Amino acid sequence: MKNNNKYTRQFFLPPEICMDWAKKSYINKAPTWCSVDLRDGNQALVVPMSLDQKVSFFKLLVKIGFKEIEVGFPAASETEYEFIRKLIDEDLIPDDVTIQVLTQAREHIIEKTFAALKGAKKAVVHVYNSTSFAQRQQVFRKTKEEIKQIAVDGAKLLKEMAEKTEGSFSFEYSPESFSGTETDFALEVCNAVLEVWQPTKDHKAIINLPDTVQNAMSHVYANQIEYMCKNMKYRENVIVSLHPHNDRGCGVAHAEMGLLAGADRIEGTLFGNGERTGNVDIITLAMNMFSQGVDPKLNLTDMTRICNEYEEYTGMLVGERQPYSGSLVFAAFSGSHQDAIAKGMKYREEEEREFWTVPYLPIDPTDVGRHYDADVIRINSQSGKGGIGYILEQKFGLILPAKMREAMGYIAKEVSDHTHKELLPEEIFELFKERFEDINEPYQISDIDFKVENGITAIVTSTYQGVEKVTTAAGNGRLNAVSNAMKKCYNLQYDLVTYQEHALEQSSSSKAIAYVGLKKPNGKIYWGAGVDPDIASSSIYALMSAINNMEKQ
Repeated sequence: MKNNNKYTRQFFLPPEICMDWAKKSYINKAPTWCSVDLRDGNQALVVPMSLDQKVSFFKLLVKIGFKEIEVGFPAASETEYEFIRKLIDEDLIPDDVTIQVLTQAREHIIEKTFAALKGAKKAVVHVYNSTSFAQRQQVFRKTKEEIKQIAVDGAKLLKEMAEKTEGSFSFEYSPESFSGTETDFALEVCNAVLEVWQPTKDHKAIINLPDTVQNAMSHVYANQIEYMCKNMKYRENVIVSLHPHNDRGCGVAHAEMGLLAGADRIEGTLFGNGERTGNVDIITLAMNMFSQGVDPKLNLTDMTRICNEYEEYTGMLVGERQPYSGSLVFAAFSGSHQDAIAKGMKYREEEEREFWTVPYLPIDPTDVGRHYDADVIRINSQSGKGGIGYILEQKFGLILPAKMREAMGYIAKEVSDHTHKELLPEEIFELFKERFEDINEPYQISDIDFKVENGITAIVTSTYQGVEKVTTAAGNGRLNAVSNAMKKCYNLQYDLVTYQEHALEQSSSSKAIAYVGLKKPNGKIYWGAGVDPDIASSSIYALMSAINNMEKQ
């Protein structure tokens, strides 16, 4: 591409790099989660949520398990202000949930913010000002000292207003565009704010380090966070929070590495909604932890409901390939993938495995309310025998012989290819019945008598092209005797190479299904299936289906 020389690196490495975070291989506990859907997420919508939608969304976040929820920027609009008052006045905030509001470090905005919060049982007041090199130089045209003073003055105003306002308040400060700020200067500003607040064990402060616009690889952000955590004043009384955006597509990686680097808290949104490319996706972060055996402390067991409500309130869509939550993320269309999943599931059943290790499925879909038959094995022209066999067995109780699964696979793939669409489980089942079950043309059997004398003798009355014939033949069993009679009567050339049967239902009135495979001299195998309460009858129906399929082809 042209013009690459107009860009340069806009991040700043900390003065000291330790990289202790790189020695850790996983996150062993959930952070404190703070949803910013109702503020950061809402301001990014083409059409911001109405008051009623915001109330419904708030209730959804509470159901999921968020204990900290940023509910708005009270000075930004009357809807924001009214929403916060509604939550407080109508007692819609559970006792174990803390609301959070955002304010700029400006006196009249801070005053309106506290007016909105009057009477709040627990609220975080989040004040910010931009500290980045680019904004100091281009937007504010102020020195470092002047920028730091804005932060200090804002911190003092929060403390003063909190003392005058009814309610219980704690404080949060963000050096906006932290990752574009010289790290030692960001530390200087944060420490100056902390000197004003002087947090204690019982009244901690939050220092939020936003990756407002991603401008570097994830390990750079982690190094910045580690430097801040190791050099911050009052560290034991400070909750270090992260607020990653996703401009480089690295929001989740930044958050995870930042947690390894010492952060305690994550601000983000459901499905990553936010300005430009969005905020970090809390659902992906939480499910990543879950997939490695860590309780994320959020309830995501009904992912479909969460997706539906989110789409209803925001007008946004959850992508089909959105990690863990998209409609296709557990779907396997590839034949080899389907085969591996089916075998993995079988292995899990046989071995009673403690841990989930099924190939191609990082988590058990049922843990988020998805279903194997509808969400995992999906059939199209790329699918194979393993997936088709799995669907027929799991949903309809049909345990096809291996070679018959292969034949059914080719049939389903051919139909999908010609119709250019995915086949639903019910369509696959109907296709199986149409092609293999109780096929009674052109040969028909109208009557059979059996005699047991030194083996089995079958007297078979059959019809072909309107002509009825009676044939007698012996065999080593009823099926074999009927098969021999048909071969003798019509000079049919085949070997009966496969016979399997099993019950379809576990009850006194259960039906049985039988599968028969007939091999012609040229090596090709033809299949049939028969269903009947009597296993002997189902086997004969399967034989006739196979003979008729052989005649048709």
